[in-house]
Amino acid sequence: MSGKGSGRLYDHPFSRAYWQDAAAEMKDTRVLVFAALMIALRVAMKAVKIPIGPYLDINTAFLVNALGAMSYGPVVAILAAAISDTLGCLLVPSGPYFFPFIFIEIAGSLIFALFLYRAKITVLRVLLARFSINFFVNLVLQTPVMMLYYQMVLGKSYAIFDLPRIIKNMALFPFEALVLVIFLRAAMPPLSRMGVMRSRADGLTFGRKGWIQLVALSLFGICVFAGGSYYLHDQVSLSASYTAQERREANLGCREMVLSQDPELQGREDIVAVVEAAYHPFLGKEDRWNVAVYEIVQDASAGTETETGNAEAKPKTHEDFAGLSKSKAAADPGLNFLYRVRIVSDSEGQVLSWEKE
Repeated sequence: MSGKGSGRLYDHPFSRAYWQDAAAEMKDTRVLVFAALMIALRVAMKAVKIPIGPYLDINTAFLVNALGAMSYGPVVAILAAAISDTLGCLLVPSGPYFFPFIFIEIAGSLIFALFLYRAKITVLRVLLARFSINFFVNLVLQTPVMMLYYQMVLGKSYAIFDLPRIIKNMALFPFEALVLVIFLRAAMPPLSRMGVMRSRADGLTFGRKGWIQLVALSLFGICVFAGGSYYLHDQVSLSASYTAQERREANLGCREMVLSQDPELQGREDIVAVVEAAYHPFLGKEDRWNVAVYEIVQDASAGTETETGNAEAKPKTHEDFAGLSKSKAAADPGLNFLYRVRIVSDSEGQVLSWEKE
């Protein structure tokens, strides 16, 4: 049996009947009233947190999100997430409104619904739902959205590898999962009696098996985090996400290192260094730089406007080229390429190794 009011449960959401039942919830007045209540609670609880340690706390709004998504399914959950995100930004703002954040809110609600709606709820299902949100939504999906937000709203760069955010999501997962299991176990019976809960709790007891599953998922997240950290730090250049100011500072810093290591260039004001790639090894204290070294080609026809309005020639210095990226430096007619060099430096900018290509 399927459709509105159906008590049918599903092992997975990959069936037409599942989505027919989910869509039918839009016609159930009790479900819509309950969804409105969940939206209001979700917005109100955005500022309510459970402290579990220094700089580490659990935002309780996800509990309401999970309960609502479990009750009314993915179709209503998507709509409820969009409304709660918009209302939350208006009533409990935490910064400038940025529309793409709505997709993060929707993704979290959708995942809860896909795992918990019209299902036999077990500890493993709850753990997988919370883990998927912490990992795939809060880390994977949120990264490009945050990059857009920093670039378009704040005018800054956002590191792909945000260590505090990664640690927070991996550290909070066991606590959030445990609290969620306890919360759902208490909330499901009364909601079932009210007629708005379609799922059934078959194994929401944290026994030995549940603890093993929790530890296994936590270890999996740590391993993925460690592997991703190694790859991003050792294989992905940090220079791709530089802001204009960061690029300028990196180029000037590498210029100083180049001049300190090459006796033939010392004292020359016409030398320009451009960072082509920058790496900071995972858990390492050293920085690796791939640097292109140029000399300035003075163009006598180039000039700048003086205070009197007359154009007169003014020699360019390395400061004029300090903000160039790899591609712009290579295409600039005012620069003559000399060589490339690989530099390893410590945190103080002291050169540890130097290798010309």
